Amino acid sequence: MHRRQFIQHSALAAAMLAFYKSDVFANTNLARAYQFKALRNDVGIFMEQGGTIGWLNGSSGFVVVDSQFPASAPHVIDELKKLDEKPFKYLLNTHHHGDHTAGNISFKGLTEHVVAHQNSLINQKLAAEKAKNEDKQLFPDITFGKGWKAPVGKEKISGYYYGSGHTNGDVVYHFENANIAHVGDLVFNRRYPYIDKDNGAHIGNWITALDKIQKQFDNDTLFICGHALDPEKVVINKSDIKAYQNYLESLLTFVKAEMKAGKTKEEILKATAIPGAPEWQGDGIVRSLTAAYQELTVG
Repeated sequence: MHRRQFIQHSALAAAMLAFYKSDVFANTNLARAYQFKALRNDVGIFMEQGGTIGWLNGSSGFVVVDSQFPASAPHVIDELKKLDEKPFKYLLNTHHHGDHTAGNISFKGLTEHVVAHQNSLINQKLAAEKAKNEDKQLFPDITFGKGWKAPVGKEKISGYYYGSGHTNGDVVYHFENANIAHVGDLVFNRRYPYIDKDNGAHIGNWITALDKIQKQFDNDTLFICGHALDPEKVVINKSDIKAYQNYLESLLTFVKAEMKAGKTKEEILKATAIPGAPEWQGDGIVRSLTAAYQELTVG
């Protein structure tokens, strides 16, 4: 290969690598740019598009937490099937957003049950009705209020609801023996979050929920979060939970102080960082500021 061609091909390869490492819709016709890896005790993660998927290779069957999109869900299914031929016992949804549930349809006729909080089911159905795509959904057939438990082989899984946070239907699923908790979008690691006020999000309650999570789980617990500024850092620890709680507290403190100083909403939305939480970056700061302003004015 001539030097000029080599440089052109190298530049193209570098550009494609950067594209697939970003949190965007990967073109599966060009590359299989996903990551499937074990963490410990037969529990692992899958990353491609949207929210991080968790999985359990249990002795009596598979469990999957969240499903991303129809284009990516088959990839985690295929990878699990490579490990063993066994049934899919549960698909667990942390909340209703499409980047966590649109791939549910890929599990139709495969998983024995789909589990979610009762509010998550309501939100998912309303969103599907609004989009007129009910036929492309696989809705939960098991819902709960405060908590849910199920054994899968040697593993015990517990679902916990702490009240409104990112939405009004967010659940944490804990693989007890592995001591790994999937917190979904209750944590955005160093990345500005989406705060879904239209579906019951409440920053004040969210802060309380994160406090409860820190008290409930120990320092050995691994946490899987839905999104991170660095896509490689979706597996976090309690200090990261605390840091995110600090982000939300700093957000409310900043917006409240700006309002008290007589700033208009438009002036407040011009902020480019949250004082006290400089690690939080990326796009979406306006969403955070808008949600905080709304909560402090109308609740």
